[in-house]
Amino acid sequence: MTSPSSNQRPDKFASHLDGYAAQTKGKKGLKRIINAAGYSKDGLVAAYQNEAAFRQVAWLNSILLVVLIFLPFMMPIKMILVFSSFFSLIVELFNTGIEASIDHTSTEHHPLAKIGKDVGSAAQLLALTMLFLLWMMALYTTFINFY
Repeated sequence: MTSPSSNQRPDKFASHLDGYAAQTKGKKGLKRIINAAGYSKDGLVAAYQNEAAFRQVAWLNSILLVVLIFLPFMMPIKMILVFSSFFSLIVELFNTGIEASIDHTSTEHHPLAKIGKDVGSAAQLLALTMLFLLWMMALYTTFINFY
C-alpha cells in the first residue's frame, strides 16, 4: 500500500465530513488562508450585527485605544492595555460562539445550557474586570504615584 504524497493527503477529519464542510476542509496553502480570513471577517460581522454585548465591548475598546494614543504611558504599559483590550474582545467572541451553539442545539431551558452560558458570561466579566484594573493601575502609576 502506497502512501499519498503530502500535497495529496486529505485533512484527517475531511473523510468524516459531507456537504459544505467537506468542500471547505482540506484546502491548502494560500487558498486556505484566504478562506480562513473570509470566515474570520464573517465571524466579526456576525458578532457585531447580532450581539449587543460584542458591539458594546468593541466600542468601549475602540474608545480606550484612541485614548491610549494620547496618554503618556510608557510603552510596556501601553502594550499591556492593548493586550487586555483585545483579550476582552476575544473572550466576548468565544462567549457569543458558546451562546449561539447552545441556542442552535436547543432554546429550551436546561441546567447544562444555563451553566454553559453563565460560564461564558463569567469569563467576560473577568476579562472586563482585568481591563478595568489594568487601566486603573496604569492611571495610578502614571498620574498619581508620579507626583
